[in-house]
Amino acid sequence: MATGSQLTLYASRNLKHGHRSAIDWILEVAKAAGVHGATVMEGSQGVDAQGRVHAARFFELADEPAMVVVVAEDAAIDALLVTLGQGGVPLFYTRTPLEFGHIGAP
Repeated sequence: MATGSQLTLYASRNLKHGHRSAIDWILEVAKAAGVHGATVMEGSQGVDAQGRVHAARFFELADEPAMVVVVAEDAAIDALLVTLGQGGVPLFYTRTPLEFGHIGAP
């Protein structure tokens, strides 16, 4: 069993890094940091740090809230946070220590 952290990054689908989605950028940075697994979860509605409501509506899905969940060893999470911090995209995150591993047949 390994130890590390779960890093959860919060963003909306309309958040950009340059000309591309910040979500896609986060996944690319995670892969480059040696993280071999990340999951994007989309929410129907959320409230940001400024109190604004973000919601997925039928005609406008760009404002849909999303979370990118990454589980990795602490060194990879540390490297990921440094790179994301230098990217110029405002992100809120939570980090939780945990144990992780695989069970069952491969």
